[in-house]
Amino acid sequence: MNNKVLIDKLNTQKHLSKTEWITLFDTWDEDDRLYAAGIAKDTAQSIYGNKIYIRGIVEFSNICRNDCYYCGIRKSNPNLQRYCLTEDEILSCCDEGYELGFRTFVLQSGEHIFKPEQVAEVVGKIKQNHPDCAVTLSLGEEEYATYKLWRKAGADRYLLRHETANEEHYKKLHPAEMSWAHRMACLKNLKELGYQVGAGIMVGSPYQTSECLADDMMFFEQFRPHMIGIGPFLPHKDTPFKDEPKGSYELTLFLLSLCRILLPNVLLPATTALGTINPRGREEGVLAGANVIMPNLSPTAVRKKYMLYDNKICTGDESAQCRGCLERRMESIGYEIKISRGDYHD
Repeated sequence: MNNKVLIDKLNTQKHLSKTEWITLFDTWDEDDRLYAAGIAKDTAQSIYGNKIYIRGIVEFSNICRNDCYYCGIRKSNPNLQRYCLTEDEILSCCDEGYELGFRTFVLQSGEHIFKPEQVAEVVGKIKQNHPDCAVTLSLGEEEYATYKLWRKAGADRYLLRHETANEEHYKKLHPAEMSWAHRMACLKNLKELGYQVGAGIMVGSPYQTSECLADDMMFFEQFRPHMIGIGPFLPHKDTPFKDEPKGSYELTLFLLSLCRILLPNVLLPATTALGTINPRGREEGVLAGANVIMPNLSPTAVRKKYMLYDNKICTGDESAQCRGCLERRMESIGYEIKISRGDYHD
């Protein structure tokens, strides 16, 4: 079957079989990618117009209990200077972000840094200080009671990349003490608790196959996340995967488009990793169907310490510089930054 026929089928039926997905990932070319991008861009504009939502990320700690093989802040990295912002520093980042027009704050860190009650307190204070804002957490795997506590405190959204929907692939990316089943259970629990939930993958992660990608797309269809985070795998010099090749920029863009076509309403970031692998990555991501950008609000003094991969962009920019730069970049391709929470549209 012609790949454009498969893309058209996805557009009309919002479903492909596993065999069809594998065929698409095995045989696609740049012409197919551009065809999908055109459909995805039109789809995104029909729902969200030419508006791009911005989220301000506060990377408040690079301390982590996990030892994932791909991650620069893995617990066994001896070359990393660890840090943890105070509650007041986190709140100050959000105050600054608010003045710059951010209405969603993403609190992100390595896993299990603050006690659950401390996180709940910070969330509550952000919501108290800025009641018109959304709070997104990206703090990894926790138990149901912890997620419930944070939701009750006011957290609106939760980002937890599933990394891969293929259990055997998961085992090749993580140490034995980490569980694919537990990660999937976490996503289910988050949705049950009423969070807007984000899942996602690294494109081109070691050992990833067309079958793995097919499993991911079928998972997205079944789970229907409100957000999907997709970026290229980028190696870090202090990890077991330091010599692995980067993920494909073009395949990342193709997957963004396919996700938009599959789930038209999804919130879809053009990630920092996409901008790291290509200077125009975030613009090209938007033209491929993305509608969210997530700049950094962390203090510049700590940004270089939160390196999940090498050569991450914008680690030296002040938040105001970054905000202004993004506005100009989006205007250059006919889009504008929208000051709002940027919620999921049903």
